[in-house]
This record gives sequence, C-alpha cells and structure tokens, in this order.
Amino acid sequence: MKTAYLFFATGFEEVEALTVVDLLRRGGVECKTVSVTGDYDVMGSHGITIRADLLFDETDLTVGEMLILPGGMPGTTNLKAHEGLTRLIEQYHGEGKYLAAVCAAPTVYGEMRLLEGKNATCYPGMEDGLIGANKLTDPVVVDGQFITSRGMGTCIDFGLKLLALLTDEANAKVTGTRIVYSDQR
Repeated sequence: MKTAYLFFATGFEEVEALTVVDLLRRGGVECKTVSVTGDYDVMGSHGITIRADLLFDETDLTVGEMLILPGGMPGTTNLKAHEGLTRLIEQYHGEGKYLAAVCAAPTVYGEMRLLEGKNATCYPGMEDGLIGANKLTDPVVVDGQFITSRGMGTCIDFGLKLLALLTDEANAKVTGTRIVYSDQR
C-alpha cells in the first residue's frame, strides 16, 4: 500500500486537507495527517480543530511516496516556517518522490525554488510565490513530481489526480463514481 503524508499547521484550510485525505483513503492509499505544531489537535483557518494522526517530530516520514500541503492562511506561512518540513521536502525532491500542494501552499515549493521551469498553479493572487514556474490557471497541474491545484473548489479533482498517480486512473475513476462526482477530468 502506498503512503502519503498531509501536513497540518495552525491555520490550514480544513476542506482542502480533509477532501484529499478522504479521497486517498477511499481509494486504498494510506494517507496520514501530520501535525507540525507539536500537538495532535490543530486549529484550521476557519476555527475548526482537527486531530492529526501523527506528530512531525515523533514520526519517520521518509518512507512515504508523497507529501501533501493544504493551503489556508496562516497555515501556508506556518508550513514555510517549519525547518524540519523544509528538510523533508528537499529529501523527497532529491529522491524524485511526489510533492503536492493546493491553494497558497504551492508557494512553499516555489519559494524553495523547486518549481523553476515547471508548470504550476495556485490560488489566484498568490502567483508571485511560484518563483521561476510557468504559471497556469488549470484546476490541477502535474509536472513531473509536482502536483499543484488552485483551492477548495478544485480539491476533488486534486484528490482524484493524486489517487490516480499513487494507484491508477481506473481506481481514481471508480472512486469518483462512488462519491457521485460527475465532472471527472
């Protein structure tokens, strides 16, 4: 079974995070939520507190196939400030593993200069943080190991694309059908 890690920082966008976790788990991917705050309970950007599966500092996160960053403010800023996460992203990048982000969070990769020459998208108005990237407005953009998406409204597409990459297109299509998602791309 493939493993993906999705990160909670104070102020993360709740729907973006949980939509992706839900779709991956439905499709048979072990998607674990990881708190970077030192506490299992993390408050999202809309005042909803969600309990993470794991604490960053107490878990070996090097064994997965994908890292996923939800957006939200100040969640994205808090993810950028976490030095351990930055090192983990650099390790996954060097190993060619998948790096996914939605909404404002693709700017984490952009400001690390990992998107130079890559196609990417993000929340409208945040494009300056996609340093060196070819900025697109597609709902989901895949360029090599990077998967980026625009926001809460694109998260079903985003989650199904991540599922397709970690398993296969047929599984993603079946999962989309099971949730009565009629606009499969």
